[in-house]
Amino acid sequence: MSSKPISPFRLTSLLRSTKDPTLALELFLNPNPMHPTTRPFRYSLRSYDILITKLARAKLFPQMDQILHHLLHNTRLQVPEPLLCHVITLYARARLPSCAVKTFLSAPSPSLKSFNTLLHALLTCKDFPSLKRLIPRVVLFGGPDACTYNILIRACAVTNNGITHAQNLFDEMCTCGIRPNQVTFGTLINLLCKEPNLHLKEAFKVKFHMERVFKVKPNVFVYTNLIKGVCEVGDFDCAFRLKDEMVRNNLRLDAIVYNTLVSALFKAGKKDLGFTILDEMKSSGVKPDAVTCNVLIGEFCRDGNLEEVYRVLDDGVEGVKPDVFGYNVVIGWLCKEGKWKEADDLFRDMPRRQCVPDVVTYRTVFDGFCQWMQFEEARLVLEEMIFKGYVPCSSSLNEFVGRLCKEGNFEFLGKVLSGMSGGGFCNEDVWKTVVSLVCQSEKLLGNSELFEELVLV
Repeated sequence: MSSKPISPFRLTSLLRSTKDPTLALELFLNPNPMHPTTRPFRYSLRSYDILITKLARAKLFPQMDQILHHLLHNTRLQVPEPLLCHVITLYARARLPSCAVKTFLSAPSPSLKSFNTLLHALLTCKDFPSLKRLIPRVVLFGGPDACTYNILIRACAVTNNGITHAQNLFDEMCTCGIRPNQVTFGTLINLLCKEPNLHLKEAFKVKFHMERVFKVKPNVFVYTNLIKGVCEVGDFDCAFRLKDEMVRNNLRLDAIVYNTLVSALFKAGKKDLGFTILDEMKSSGVKPDAVTCNVLIGEFCRDGNLEEVYRVLDDGVEGVKPDVFGYNVVIGWLCKEGKWKEADDLFRDMPRRQCVPDVVTYRTVFDGFCQWMQFEEARLVLEEMIFKGYVPCSSSLNEFVGRLCKEGNFEFLGKVLSGMSGGGFCNEDVWKTVVSLVCQSEKLLGNSELFEELVLV
């Protein structure tokens, strides 16, 4: 006896429980293979949403586009705006701005909300030409709102438009009668605090207007940026006043605030005060994070306290372990101190410690080996980098090749250049360095075979 046909409700449940996105797609496209019918299957919006999310997480974007096309041509259903925004955001996370634009343009009735979602997607992808090109279209949706301006002000932080343009946008916003919100003020203050030596006073003016004129309460993000700014210029009294003000305003101090204070105090040589703030962090019940570990590691490296460095690497802080940034700090410090063997040992031990080396780790180790003339070790690290697709810094690469040339180790140089050519890392500067130094070498002038070997590489 054949099983009953799958209903739209049952399909939604099955899609949710199917872990394999390919199987989920097959199930969606043909839910009832044993029960052929001429009537179209009545898909629910929830089933579309579930399948689109599964395909996006698996990075199966052509298949996701297929389902979206299926939905757009389903005359029984109208694409809900939250789903449209969700798809645009998924494309942004995948750094596919053209797909985000295509999705928006294919929607039958997009609104200002979905338009803002698209602008934010383009900002996330740093597709500024498309962002600039689309901004004038905002008039089609009745003009910009606070969210639109927040996105444009944030874009100023990552483009050459800078602070002046951001302030002009803020003034335009107010002139148009659009009330700024916490995000607006937070974004503007964040931008001003990026250059505290120049714009810190303006940042505090914005905070003043935020509270007194617009009656908007500063949030943790605003205070954190101001604390970072005053710490950078060394005004710790102001930093503590801001911290106390947060407490009076019933804002919970988080790990970011404490890490900012402790890091700045350590760098300023105020070690005792830094550890006092760490004790306050613990007594306040704020759980440390990886950044807390990294801050301690940086301080112990400055002190040359290798025992404490490894204690934090091994045990962490209250069970929280440092991340790859912390390891990179230690490896960089070991290399600087000439302890390249210890740096290499830690580098090789990172996978066992459940911390995967990143491109910065490889570059740091490679630079350290080059600095201390450990050419064979540098070559091995370079080969690993090439295999992983990591690109070494061109300055370090040129220096490495230059030192090999000066040493006259042309046989070894040939091996290095051969490996680099295979990875596509031999740029014009590298070859200029090789040709210039090799042609000056007396060892090479009488060895035409070796010269031909290098040319063939």
